[in-house]
Amino acid sequence: MTSSPAPAARLARPLIELREVEKYYGDYYALRKITTDIREGEFFSLLGPSGCGKTTLLRCIAGFEDISGGHLAIDGKDMEDVPANKRPTNMVFQSYAIFPHLTVEENVGFGLRRDPSSKEDKARRVAEALEMVGLKGFGKRAAHALSGGQRQRVALARALILKPRVLLLDEPLSALDKKMREQMQSELRKLQRQVGITFILVTHDQEEALIMSDRIAVMFEGEIAQLDSPERLYRRPISRKVAEFIGIMNFLPAQVLSTGPQIALDVAGLGQIGIDAEQCPGTPRTGEASVGFRPETMTVLYDGDPEPTRGKVAQGTVEEVVYFGDMSYYEVRLEGVEKPVQISMRNVVGRPVLPRGSRTRIAWEAGALVLFCEPKG
Repeated sequence: MTSSPAPAARLARPLIELREVEKYYGDYYALRKITTDIREGEFFSLLGPSGCGKTTLLRCIAGFEDISGGHLAIDGKDMEDVPANKRPTNMVFQSYAIFPHLTVEENVGFGLRRDPSSKEDKARRVAEALEMVGLKGFGKRAAHALSGGQRQRVALARALILKPRVLLLDEPLSALDKKMREQMQSELRKLQRQVGITFILVTHDQEEALIMSDRIAVMFEGEIAQLDSPERLYRRPISRKVAEFIGIMNFLPAQVLSTGPQIALDVAGLGQIGIDAEQCPGTPRTGEASVGFRPETMTVLYDGDPEPTRGKVAQGTVEEVVYFGDMSYYEVRLEGVEKPVQISMRNVVGRPVLPRGSRTRIAWEAGALVLFCEPKG
């Protein structure tokens, strides 16, 4: 596993330390020796399919679940036997857990009911929290009269008013419609930068994690498969399994002809090429392999377009096209390749949308390829 932290997070000290953390439920091995640090002030995401262990890990950090083995520390303090209400964390749940019989300000101030502060000070803190999440003036409104996005903001304000060192977010946007979800993704990221505390997000949405995170831990079957910055995860996945999970990646069968600082390949549909050794995340070996590339790294050449001065050109046939306003998505069958590859092209003025059946040229550069030499099975 490799890690390339975001610049802002690189200098921050570890706030949460996980060392060989394990969790069993009877015979079920939910977490398998998780070891990593989560830095102070970073937006950290746990990403993976259902059942991979991401919510279990979040609940262990929160104290809702005891770990079965290993070491978990927050701010240098071992969390063994520290209950959830004594940890410097707070959680926003997927369901929001808003009390419908209370007003907005009563919901937000609920956690302050045992706080020794004066009534005036509590009211001031509630007003500041509501303004922070864009709900200034909503304090007297009934909670049951709020939209989904507004309820999510109330849940955030209620969590932030207690000033936790870590805010834990368990798929908080999953109940929102697409437009509201996209708006809240941006607002959550801005809010995290504003308050400067560590956010840990659990999500199964790759796009959401890429947009919001400083670093992302991709999890499968209770293990972290790769921990990296969004850009590194997308451009240089360290395994085919990670590559298949993050966004869309095309794969072509290949033969590795020789290894070294430059790796010689024979790639179906692309021919013989050389790539840098760093484009192979594992140990390169001669023999059968596969090459991956993202849809936007290949370019459809239209009639009259010159061939690129850099890179190479392959021949293909358009088998399917989906027009999406600003973008067109093509399925192109390269010569000698059984399965078509996906290519995305921005629709600019003067650029036609190619119809199905069109013969076309595809331009590509070797630097966009990732070589996977993993054994089969």
